[in-house]
Amino acid sequence: MKSHLARFVALLFGVLSGPALADTVRLQFDASSPQASYAAERLAETLRVRKHEIASKPGHDDFVITLAADDTRLKPEAFATTTGRRSLAIAGGDGRGVIYGVLSVAEQLRSGVALSALRPQAESAALPFRAIKFNLPWDSYRSSSAIDLHYDTVRDVKFWKAFLDMMAENRFNTLTLWNLHPFPYMIQAKNFPEASRFTDAEMAEWRKLYQAIFSMAKQRGIETYVLNWNILVSPEFAKAHDLKGNGFWPNYKGEGETSEIVKRYTRESVTQMLDEYPDLTGFGFTLGEEMGGMTPVQRQAWVDETIIAGMNAAGRPVKMIFRAPLSADEGSGGSTSVATERLTRDAIERLGDSFDGPIWMEIKFNASHGHSSPRLIKTHGGALNDAYYNPAPTNHKITWMVRNEDFFALRWGVPGFIREHLRLNGRQDYVGGYFVGSETYIPAKDYFTAISAPVDWTYAFERQWLFYKLWGRLLYNPATPDSVFEAEFVRRYGKAAQPLLAAYASGSATQLHFATATNFSWDFTMYGEGTMVFGRQGTRPITVDQLIAVKPLLPEALSVQDFVKMRAAGEALPSGTITPLATADQMEADARKALRLVKGIRTTGNASLMYEVADVKAWAHIGLYFAEKLRGAVALQSYRTGARPADQHAAIAHLERSLASWDEVIAITRPIYRNMPLVTYNSPDKRNDDNLFHWALVRPGIAQDVQVAKNAAPENGVGRRQ
Repeated sequence: MKSHLARFVALLFGVLSGPALADTVRLQFDASSPQASYAAERLAETLRVRKHEIASKPGHDDFVITLAADDTRLKPEAFATTTGRRSLAIAGGDGRGVIYGVLSVAEQLRSGVALSALRPQAESAALPFRAIKFNLPWDSYRSSSAIDLHYDTVRDVKFWKAFLDMMAENRFNTLTLWNLHPFPYMIQAKNFPEASRFTDAEMAEWRKLYQAIFSMAKQRGIETYVLNWNILVSPEFAKAHDLKGNGFWPNYKGEGETSEIVKRYTRESVTQMLDEYPDLTGFGFTLGEEMGGMTPVQRQAWVDETIIAGMNAAGRPVKMIFRAPLSADEGSGGSTSVATERLTRDAIERLGDSFDGPIWMEIKFNASHGHSSPRLIKTHGGALNDAYYNPAPTNHKITWMVRNEDFFALRWGVPGFIREHLRLNGRQDYVGGYFVGSETYIPAKDYFTAISAPVDWTYAFERQWLFYKLWGRLLYNPATPDSVFEAEFVRRYGKAAQPLLAAYASGSATQLHFATATNFSWDFTMYGEGTMVFGRQGTRPITVDQLIAVKPLLPEALSVQDFVKMRAAGEALPSGTITPLATADQMEADARKALRLVKGIRTTGNASLMYEVADVKAWAHIGLYFAEKLRGAVALQSYRTGARPADQHAAIAHLERSLASWDEVIAITRPIYRNMPLVTYNSPDKRNDDNLFHWALVRPGIAQDVQVAKNAAPENGVGRRQ
């Protein structure tokens, strides 16, 4: 009896403590599969951390884990795990599914679950295309010191290994690499050697880098695409052929260069690139920006004769990303039309099944600021018509581009926003998936951290782990519960950190409130974590006068100006109307909830946790700042139109409280964040290296609002009232 009891206690102790009575584990997998080999390597790493030994041959093991692809019962990318008494089977619908199954098991193990207590799991992919947009720092779309500083980091293979591991961990399955003109960095054009700026040795280093990226991505089940803008060449090519215009870096807006020599160079470069990099999945292209002076018909004809012809000439199957045209007229400023959408759809449908799988059609969701509303209100250039998806397409799928040009320093995480986005826009049969990423920010070098204490990240993307985990895991499976993300906070920082997910959901909702209470279009028109907008004096924190005038993004939301006018006239508000004061109240409620949730979290001795809590507090105080600014704007406009001194006094009081909240943001961020280069400080198309941002540096402009209220006078014709 005692021996049975002792054995029961020992087994129970093993279940609860895991590593204390660690098993020897044998992994069975197909070593000829790159994906299975990668999965086994990741699982072995986790098992060793949990103090398990990895058996080198049969008969020397206590526990067996089998990894296998099974496409007879599982869909592509799906996985299922089955537990036995001393065994675990991980099945995937393909190699990618095997990886995801292994990573799911590893997640349980890292959370302290013992091998014998692993739970069976099964998941499948909701969307087949889950991409990260990654802009490269060479031949970059924007020229800026904020981009240049990443050059060495992004040329380091160790960075790419870490980034691709993160992508696989979070179920992203597509890496898209963007720059203006990629070919000179990837190939020495056989018939155009004059296009290159590199020696043979330098070119060999570039090839080695790209080959490593594509090979590591393939091993992790990640597809890769290179994307460009058009019509661009290298400066060396332009000089050699005496081309007029400015169709080379750092320029990207001008008249299209349509000479035959440029057509041939482009077409042959596309083919050669695809042939020389067999692990590269495909290519994507932009009908712009350097296509000014061309009609939509001419732009499409140029792409047909060059890029599409070059892709078709490749000696293997390739995949295509077809970006929706940026302009429906001869300009480069951005516009939309039904005629252009029909022209583009006809061009895609003429391609039939000449490319591998569906053609992924990229469309910017809410222009350059996707972290705004989950409802589609605008795309690049204007409203989207339904020509791309009505009737249902047969050879292409819509892929929404959700850009982030709004928060680079502060961490962000609102799972409810992503789930609602997917509910509204990710369930239609014509939707293939999403991109997430930035144009003006590269998540490589950490140029934010100001303290010397050790932190648990090396690269910028590792600081923003929650952003990537939320987007990636929810794109794969929107039903992924919050408990998964809460468990990661606990794993990283201990039980006290569990409220951080809810705190971020409330605190970083400030970005969503700010974006929908104001408005935007292209990249520089808004920078959310700085509450900045673009105006006559460039990009700066929104002034109280701008806030009074701006038409909010949401159609049902009233501007301050319109709200004050309607209220003064006694007009009834339509059902569902959102007033500036209602937005202010919601922002304040969310901010105060976030502050309550982190109040009891002690961060002494843990710099990484300190940053997490500080970012929640910073978002919350930015929310309080903007809520008071909205109230101040309403009071100020009421004074100007109604001449009641009490309104002016209220405006001053609200704006002083707004400034006090901004000072709280400075107090939180000044000790821990450096002055940060910001591309948004460029004038639209010109480099500006006088570009350092910190919340402390923009305080004078925010303080000016108080003076504006103090100096305010009633509008002409409005008498002063008591």
